[in-house]
Amino acid sequence: QVQLVESGGGLVQPGGSLRLSCAASGSGFAVNVMGWYRQAPGKQREFVATITTAGRTNYEDSVRGRFMIFRDNAKRTVILQMNDPKPDDTAVYYCYVVLFQGGTYWGQGTQVTVSS
Repeated sequence: QVQLVESGGGLVQPGGSLRLSCAASGSGFAVNVMGWYRQAPGKQREFVATITTAGRTNYEDSVRGRFMIFRDNAKRTVILQMNDPKPDDTAVYYCYVVLFQGGTYWGQGTQVTVSS
């Protein structure tokens, strides 16, 4: 069974920085793709960033150049480094993993609020 535990959300000022972390626990599985989505109030969940096992990354246009995603394969952890956040980045952030065996699993979500 795969469990994802997120941490690092909270209140951040515009132009500041915040780091989100997500760790996968359990046994009997191998993680392929890891990434993040977010959902703002009244909006659909949207893609933020993803990273493959080989380290290939992809970003949503509005966060490219401000956010960075990286991972530690040994620890099965994915990090979202949020630099220069803006009020429009306010949302609940969800990490996800796609397994080599198939299947997608989601974290419980962590609130990020960007406000002065």
